[in-house]
Amino acid sequence: MERETQFIGQSGAFLDAVERTSRAAPMRRPVLVIGERGTGKELIAERLHRLSTRWGEPLVTMNCAALPETLIESELFGHEAGAFTGATRSRAGRFEEADKGTLFLDELGTLSMGAQERLLRAVEYGEVTRIGSSRPIRVDVRIVAATNEDLPAKAERGEFRADLLDRLSFEVITLPPLRVREGDIGVLADYFGRRMGAELGWEAWPGFSEHVSEQLENYPWPGNVRELRNVVERAVYRWDDWSNPIGHVQFDPFDSPWKPLSPTPAKPRTDAAPAASVAEPAAELDNVDDLRSAVDAHERLILEHALGKHRWNQRQTAKALGLSYDQLRHAIKKHGMMEEQG
Repeated sequence: MERETQFIGQSGAFLDAVERTSRAAPMRRPVLVIGERGTGKELIAERLHRLSTRWGEPLVTMNCAALPETLIESELFGHEAGAFTGATRSRAGRFEEADKGTLFLDELGTLSMGAQERLLRAVEYGEVTRIGSSRPIRVDVRIVAATNEDLPAKAERGEFRADLLDRLSFEVITLPPLRVREGDIGVLADYFGRRMGAELGWEAWPGFSEHVSEQLENYPWPGNVRELRNVVERAVYRWDDWSNPIGHVQFDPFDSPWKPLSPTPAKPRTDAAPAASVAEPAAELDNVDDLRSAVDAHERLILEHALGKHRWNQRQTAKALGLSYDQLRHAIKKHGMMEEQG
């Protein structure tokens, strides 16, 4: 699939972030992009580069969380042959590769304190030194960094260099999560759906049913735009009748009645007797004459409470009770609750 490079949305929060990006792009100063996963931090970095005077030069990307700590500095600053075991030849780092262009550092908050110190020097003095060398190399690089962490809080705890944070935050662009982008979910879903329909060779785009549109609008989208795209594209490719609006959507691709159950961790033993709770009506135990009937009655109360809490969504109820979907269905049938619901 082609990489998504368009900015789609009409909400005020989204348009404000785009406008701030456009204003900061011509500047030579560093920009820090903050946002939850899936909000488009890398797209913002690309826009900053393409609207700058450096648009014809390299845009080099490095995910700081994707490399072991022992290789981070080598990747950033390069190394000379023989600098460490396995370094059979000299290699330029990302700073040298991005000379005259832009260096995008994703997941900035994962950098070690040692790497942060060397990064600060590179940003302040515009020069890097390869590992195994004493000769500094001049570089002209515009830094764009991104994170989904609270870096000021990390700096207060001593987990991130405050001076580096100051140096990189000439402009801070905070991307709004999809759940607060009023009016954008439907626009994005329509765009991703049309694109997937065209990929499948559909003759026309049927749109979504009213029910599915409401589901999309009401879902909290913890994965933001990236998750929305996956959900929509999955719904489109699973739909067999392009002449009718798409009537089903699955938010959790791992949801299945045959999903393996995770083992329940054993509760720590204590010498103290457990306190009576709502689920354990100890005061009524003296009146129990038939154990099986009492257990069945109590099981039914638990089922009624859980199903009511989850509005009779049986998959959510099963998950909350630590049961498989089939186990819950069996319990509901045993107590004759399907007939009552119907």
